[in-house]
Amino acid sequence: MGDKMDTKESREVRLGRIGDRPYWVLIFSIFVRAIHQVGAAVFLGSFLLEDSMNMPQLYLIIVSVSGVILMITEGTRHRQLLRELSGVSTLIKLVLLGLAYHNWLPATPAILFSFVLASVFSHAPKSIRHRLLF
Repeated sequence: MGDKMDTKESREVRLGRIGDRPYWVLIFSIFVRAIHQVGAAVFLGSFLLEDSMNMPQLYLIIVSVSGVILMITEGTRHRQLLRELSGVSTLIKLVLLGLAYHNWLPATPAILFSFVLASVFSHAPKSIRHRLLF
């Protein structure tokens, strides 16, 4: 009985259009995501441990470049990414990071919130993560 409800619910959700993505792009994005997480961890640590750590500029470049590459690889598969919940949450995360980095918001809570936001939406089920918002 639970399977029928799940199937009915998933049919009612409008998901973004999905395109073909070569298998090598998927494998490449897995390695880029790992590099992105290392850069993001150093970025987060530099704000949480601000008295004892200064972020090396290299990690800011690593996290930025790998983030752009991840958006491109996701965009090849999810054609309406910026209309989906995952794309909008990424844009919100970038705005929060920018505001915190330039001291327009308290850095530690804003950076921490943006990382929690990214984690929640990247691990949400596909029917939530790729739901069309508009």
